[in-house]
Amino acid sequence: MEQLPSPSSLSITRCESELIVPATPIPREIKHVSDIDDRDGLRFHISNLFFYEHNPSMEGIDPAKGIKDGLSKALVFYYPLAGRLIKGPNGKLMVNCNGEGILFTEAYGDVDLDMLGEFIKPPCPYLEDLLYNVPGSDGIIDSPLMLIQVTRFRCGGFAVAVRVNHIMVDAFGLVLFLNAVTDFVKFKASSPSILPVWQRNILNARPSPCITYKHSEFEEEIESTNAWLTMEKELIQRSFFFGEEEMEAIRNQVSPTHRSSGRFELLTSFLWKHRTISLNLNPEENVRLTYFVTVRGRFEHLKIPHGYYGNAFAFPAAVAKAGFLSTYPLTYALELIKKAKNQVNEEYFRSMVDLLVIKGRPGITQSWNFGISNTAHVGFDKVDFGWGEPKYGGAVKADSFFSFFVACKNNKGEKGILISINLPPRAMERFVDAIYKLTLNVKKSRPKF
Repeated sequence: MEQLPSPSSLSITRCESELIVPATPIPREIKHVSDIDDRDGLRFHISNLFFYEHNPSMEGIDPAKGIKDGLSKALVFYYPLAGRLIKGPNGKLMVNCNGEGILFTEAYGDVDLDMLGEFIKPPCPYLEDLLYNVPGSDGIIDSPLMLIQVTRFRCGGFAVAVRVNHIMVDAFGLVLFLNAVTDFVKFKASSPSILPVWQRNILNARPSPCITYKHSEFEEEIESTNAWLTMEKELIQRSFFFGEEEMEAIRNQVSPTHRSSGRFELLTSFLWKHRTISLNLNPEENVRLTYFVTVRGRFEHLKIPHGYYGNAFAFPAAVAKAGFLSTYPLTYALELIKKAKNQVNEEYFRSMVDLLVIKGRPGITQSWNFGISNTAHVGFDKVDFGWGEPKYGGAVKADSFFSFFVACKNNKGEKGILISINLPPRAMERFVDAIYKLTLNVKKSRPKF
């Protein structure tokens, strides 16, 4: 068996990056983003990786050429993504739909996909090789809104890396766009199967903004925030897989009346509790769990169109004393998370949007916060350009105190959830020990550190 390459030995040859523009003329106009899109906490780029194995039925077909052509056609319908963000009155962002295009890089990796092994999953050490950060491309204002790199491997497999400005899309919106590309590449369609919808005004604040709920997700405790920011310099990242057996072991830790809870609530409860224990905080310290909740199809009066590709989520926070969360049964954490999630009704959401406008687009608190975004159900693992579903498709890494649930298979082919966690080294050792104790029940070996 060939030895796995080290992160420094992945040999990548790139063509010069180019701008992909819409295939046909588009409207030249200025579009406003929503008050959800516009908040400071979304003014960054998000990255995802997709790895595809060699498919003999696609022999002789160049994935880079096909995807580049599909992107150009999809941008006719998603033309704001080919534009540039500009600042309007009071610093509110707008999209100049000028058709300048998105950045595309074609590359070749002198390695077989199988040689990368588990390194294709987060935290992927090859990210800088597979997603070249074109100089000057990672700004927010007047910069490309999307960067894509297609890297072919010598085995016939390939990787697609996607970086997009979060102002423009959430996870659902990005999958809508990528599926539109697959419609053109795989099915040779004349238009996307789901037509995109802009209509960002439906998620704006009310004409007379009014905060009607308590929003713990924005309550900043300066000393706690500073303590976390100090730790950020030493964070290390590990990924953990939770299959059916692991989930059953977690389910057995809650009261019988709570065992019918959803797996994401159960897993989030377990992670929050043991992350808090691992940080070894003062028992009186407040800790938070911020859980991103989509509002698509959730409310009776706020009808979000099926093709809407902007940000459409709330982010309620559960709050507890570190001592209580660490020592009480897992059911305690589960009930707090359910309560936070269930409070997201239409009025709560409207109140949150109004707060963003009233208080000047505040970011989510960093006060011993643990943010969870569940992208496992949005379809990253199903994006098929014609070569089949990806061997891995989803988030690249955790970001500071935020983690992502990703649908994934382990090396045995079992389906489950992969999540990356950032912690300081000593805290990570304690967290790994907690995962080991969980896996003792399912007869798995202890993770090596």
